[in-house]
Amino acid sequence: QVQLVESGGGLVQAGGSLRLSCAASGSTFSNYGMGWFRQAPGKQREFVAAISRTGDSTYYTSSVSGRFTISRDNAKNTVYLQMDSLKPEDTAVYYCAASRWYTLSRYSGNYWGQGTQVTVSS
Repeated sequence: QVQLVESGGGLVQAGGSLRLSCAASGSTFSNYGMGWFRQAPGKQREFVAAISRTGDSTYYTSSVSGRFTISRDNAKNTVYLQMDSLKPEDTAVYYCAASRWYTLSRYSGNYWGQGTQVTVSS
């Protein structure tokens, strides 16, 4: 079983950037496809991005495509979400997820982190 801890959230102005990190432990990191999700106040949790075990394939929801980049470093057991050109509607709690069996375009996590708050001011 893998444990996930997110970091890097905070308050940023619209148009700014943040990089989220998710550190994994407890299992072989490279066995898992990884994903990022977010949940805004009063809304359901939604998929943001996913990356394959080796990092050679990625998938994004349309609202962040071209602004966000998911990447991973298997040597550091860490997955990242680089968020550029942030908008107020990106404000949410961001969650990291892991799954051994997945399809990137329909990614759903089996293991979850505790989340990190991202707030984008206008």
